Amino acid sequence: MTDLTPARFERPTALAFLGYAFGITIVFWCLAGAGFSIDKVVSSPPRFADFAARAFPPNLDPQVLSRLGWKMVETLQIAVAGAAIGVILSLPVALLAARGLIAGPWANQITRTLLSFIRAVPDIAWALVFVVAVGLGPFAGMLAIVVDTIGFCGRFFADDMESAEKGPAESLTATGARKMDVVVCATIPAATPAFISTSLYALEKAVRSSTILGLVGAGGIGIELKVGFDLFDYPTAMTVILMIAVVVIGIEQVSGWARTRIIGEER
Repeated sequence: MTDLTPARFERPTALAFLGYAFGITIVFWCLAGAGFSIDKVVSSPPRFADFAARAFPPNLDPQVLSRLGWKMVETLQIAVAGAAIGVILSLPVALLAARGLIAGPWANQITRTLLSFIRAVPDIAWALVFVVAVGLGPFAGMLAIVVDTIGFCGRFFADDMESAEKGPAESLTATGARKMDVVVCATIPAATPAFISTSLYALEKAVRSSTILGLVGAGGIGIELKVGFDLFDYPTAMTVILMIAVVVIGIEQVSGWARTRIIGEER
């Protein structure tokens, strides 16, 4: 019998077929657990249209815009301050996490496990922890951003140093330089462009995160979004959503331009 299977496809083995079937089963099981419903999907457009009709036009009252504008400024302050402190603190943590630099394997593993734990906890959960610890307000949000940034940058900074050009470091080692001298004079300068790129990504992430921390009382514009929906003030809620979108997209554009300039200058 002629095999009609296209040449670019390979007939799966029995084990592979069972693996595919198991994967598809898991997907359908997850859909069921998530409450996926065709009826709800079909019935949602009219409800969304009703929300859009009640939310537009956005609330452009000068007093409302002034209040929301200051809240957005507070949001940016939380993001920038938290990201800046987090990036600075990430460097010594990354030095402990990077393999083959200044710390031994046990210290590397412990530090990487700690960073994995930090990344595993959502930023809004960290905000809740700090609201309990230091009280309501933007300071709790800033601390949450600091911790979240350490988890993000610490891991990537460590990877950047591990993958940095080894030539200068090996030359300094051959001259009898100490490990810390090699790291400071060769490894870190070689990884600096990657550090800057990662830090810009961390700033983007911090801005997006800080916009929702207000939902749990950690400052910023998120509280205004929550109040708008709680009071069915959809025009004001839409104004908040549009402001968040404009600011986040603007930060992403500036960050992308800066990364392009950094990569271009490095080349």
